[in-house]
Amino acid sequence: MDRRLIRNFSIIAHIDHGKSTLADRFLVYSGAVQEREMRAQYLDDMDLEREMGITIKANRATVSYKAKDKQIYMLNLLDTPGHVDFHYEVSRALAACEGVLLLVDATQGVQAQTVANAYMAIEGDKTIIPVINKIDLPTAHPEEVALELEQILGVPADEAIFVSGKTGQGVPELFEAIVQRIPPPAGEITNPLRALIYDAKADVHRGVIIHLRMFDGQVSVAEKVDFMGVGSTYNVTELGKFTPKPVACKTLTAGEVGYLIGSIKNLADVHIGDTVTHTQNRCASAMPGYKPPQQMVFCDFYPGPNTQTDELREAMEKLWLNDCSFVYQTVSSDALGIGFRCGFLGLLHMRIIQERLERESNVSVVQTAPTVTYEVVRTDGEVVHIESPSELPDKTQILEIREPIVRTNIILPAEFIGGLIRLAIERRGVQKRQEYLSATRVMLTYQFPLAEIIYDFYDKLKSLTKGYGTMDYELIGFETGDLVKLDILVNKVAVDALSVVVHREKAEWRGRRLISRLRKEIPRHQFEIPLQAAVGTKVIARETIKAFRKDVTAKCYGGDITRKRKLLEKQKEGKRRMKMIGSVEISQEAFMAVLDPGDE
Repeated sequence: MDRRLIRNFSIIAHIDHGKSTLADRFLVYSGAVQEREMRAQYLDDMDLEREMGITIKANRATVSYKAKDKQIYMLNLLDTPGHVDFHYEVSRALAACEGVLLLVDATQGVQAQTVANAYMAIEGDKTIIPVINKIDLPTAHPEEVALELEQILGVPADEAIFVSGKTGQGVPELFEAIVQRIPPPAGEITNPLRALIYDAKADVHRGVIIHLRMFDGQVSVAEKVDFMGVGSTYNVTELGKFTPKPVACKTLTAGEVGYLIGSIKNLADVHIGDTVTHTQNRCASAMPGYKPPQQMVFCDFYPGPNTQTDELREAMEKLWLNDCSFVYQTVSSDALGIGFRCGFLGLLHMRIIQERLERESNVSVVQTAPTVTYEVVRTDGEVVHIESPSELPDKTQILEIREPIVRTNIILPAEFIGGLIRLAIERRGVQKRQEYLSATRVMLTYQFPLAEIIYDFYDKLKSLTKGYGTMDYELIGFETGDLVKLDILVNKVAVDALSVVVHREKAEWRGRRLISRLRKEIPRHQFEIPLQAAVGTKVIARETIKAFRKDVTAKCYGGDITRKRKLLEKQKEGKRRMKMIGSVEISQEAFMAVLDPGDE
């Protein structure tokens, strides 16, 4: 197709601002999906996405549109996630398009992730069309939101298009704006083939399905192509487009978006961000690809009941192909055996990965408590990254420990500023800026240690602001902190999976709270179990799980007291031997108890 009639664009927005609903309306209005076939979140093809009501993976669809100038245009739509944990999916989608629809809820206004995604589009030099959604709601104030958008991001308010993804109001005007404002893709069909792999999916019967954005040249079925990054060669067996259902075609040309199948069996042969070119007529250089994602949270996954290590490894390899923003490597634990240390973009991302492993590959997973990455400066000057407290060197070899610091933008109603400041002080936050977006809404910029906000800060913010507060964060570097390793001893044995790195001032309070939680989560045994929190060799807190007690003298009616004493001594000796050889059963909930830093 003539590339001048092609438009590639993404929908970006804060979570719950209506991206998927608007994408549904696009499919119906263009005729790609009949009204009787439509269902909510049509492009979200994972059950998990529908259950949680969020988009996890960027989805795509190619539709045709006959514009007012009588030309038929090919519109390639990419619907992106809105949650901060999935910003890597947004960056991948932006690399495959020339413009974006910046969607803003007409009732909520500009939110934290709206700002973050808009800046990402601006840095990528993408054309931005501001879209004010949900104008059908009684509480909508689209004109005010458009002015807010202009004040914060400099996007002209008079360029905003008012729509309702639910009713379809304003959608025809939006289609025309896409055709008129978003530029056609660059590149020439006469140039050597150059295509970007922006996504991939494993299929049991057809192998790996590659999602391509064509930048130069064309590719046809039966041709040989090279993946430049890994140096592998394949015969193209099938090409196609998502309309939104996969539809096979003979050729893909410059500017188009589609998929490629080439009997690719080995998952290691596909790298997201790699460049595809012809084997004989290669392009001059590979595309820059994607900036590697920055993992924020790390935890260990071990095989659960009825799951072998090899089965879990195979499941993780398969999932990594579809979501390369998480990483993993093999680790070993005395208590849990051989497992994998995994890195994630955030806590929600971690929960999604665990859920997808269990659902899509039918494996069970035991997960340890998440931690963040620390920088440790050794006494010899070497700087090492620590992803687990168990990796910390001996304290005599540590010169200083640096913790990750994030810049956080928080948008909330002005009436809740006092409560937020108190919460920020408790989490060692440093305020950097305060900016009023309107008479009633304000944006505060803070710097926080990542470990202080990664677990429950967002929940506290929502509770504090009655649901109206939003936040976005980005890693800006590492700073030296007065940090110590807090060890947890169960039955006088240190459990590495329960250890955490905390600020020295909070160590005793955190230790007492943690073992108090563990006391409720670890079941009683036939012997007494001491729980201890220690910093180095100093025990700073202790709890005791009492043993089950059996009345061994219940059948003794009267008689000599020495008989009862003999039975009690025998029971006592048996419990002492059991304590020496007994192992303590620790539940999954106990491992997750360290997640609750609490503020009480």
